[in-house]
Amino acid sequence: MEIPNAPVTLALILANVVVSLYALFGDQEFIEQFKFEVHALRRRGQHYRIFSSSFLHNDLFHLFFNMMALFSFGPYLEQLMGRAGFLVVYFGAILVSGIVSFYVNRQDGAYSSVGASDAVSGVVFGFILFYPLESLYIFPLPVPIPAIVFGALFIIISSFLMDRQDRRIAHESHLAGAAAGVVLTIAMQPAAFSIFMAKLTGA
Repeated sequence: MEIPNAPVTLALILANVVVSLYALFGDQEFIEQFKFEVHALRRRGQHYRIFSSSFLHNDLFHLFFNMMALFSFGPYLEQLMGRAGFLVVYFGAILVSGIVSFYVNRQDGAYSSVGASDAVSGVVFGFILFYPLESLYIFPLPVPIPAIVFGALFIIISSFLMDRQDRRIAHESHLAGAAAGVVLTIAMQPAAFSIFMAKLTGA
């Protein structure tokens, strides 16, 4: 598919890159001040961290992976949803993810996280509603798989890894972002569910 014009997606990518690079190479304390942290939300009421943490990343690979995913899926969803609808999905996924992550980790005051994976998960699953059978190339798989298969694997693997005690990835955040992406996409574009079912049954 040809990548459509998507100014909001590009602006979000630029914001993520600028903020993350500044935090990684300009001011290390910046991450401490704006990352998601249970103690800061619960004791200090710094709820802005739910959103600010989504524009920070642990390293360049983390940033690159999330921005490549956003660039791969964001333009199509932005075209289908419109700029306002796309922003609702993007930031709505962050908000829902933050609430779920806080609840899951509420007993661990030291818990913290950064990254746009929650928002990207919402965008990806919004895309899957419109293009469930679109072929996706996912590293390291040697062959493409349908988008809906990727979505199912994502949910299964994330659910399994979420219960591991040694996990370093906020899988509950990814799942919450994905669920929010589906719900908000359908809320903003009710036809999305009909399109999803029609493409599956048509197959």
